[in-house]
Amino acid sequence: MHLEGIRERRTLAHRLSERGEGKLKAVVYLAIALFAIYSAVKIIPAYVSNYQLSDKMQEQARFSIVNRYNEEQIRNNIFKVVEDLEIPVKREAIKVVSTSAIVKISMEYTVPVDLLVYHFDLHFTPSSENKALF
Repeated sequence: MHLEGIRERRTLAHRLSERGEGKLKAVVYLAIALFAIYSAVKIIPAYVSNYQLSDKMQEQARFSIVNRYNEEQIRNNIFKVVEDLEIPVKREAIKVVSTSAIVKISMEYTVPVDLLVYHFDLHFTPSSENKALF
């Protein structure tokens, strides 16, 4: 009889000590998942904008030879895309070389990312080149 009372107290004490462990793990995992989602929301748009800019640069290089655009017209067209995508690039940073045989477009830019507890920069260098067929 005395042994049963000790066993019951031991199991009760054991159950009480484990009571909040599952909740703490759930809160930690939830915090990690929320931080991962928050980070993705901050980082992924910069990569999507860079991809869209690269695509427009290739398109512009391809059609610039056919339409015989000069360097300033190409730079203006690319800068309009940069403004639409809200990319932090100045007009002077867009390098354009255009001849009758080749068009080269390139630039470098950095996007600052703030994740509340960590700050870093994403560095991008999109470029495009197209040669005339003749």
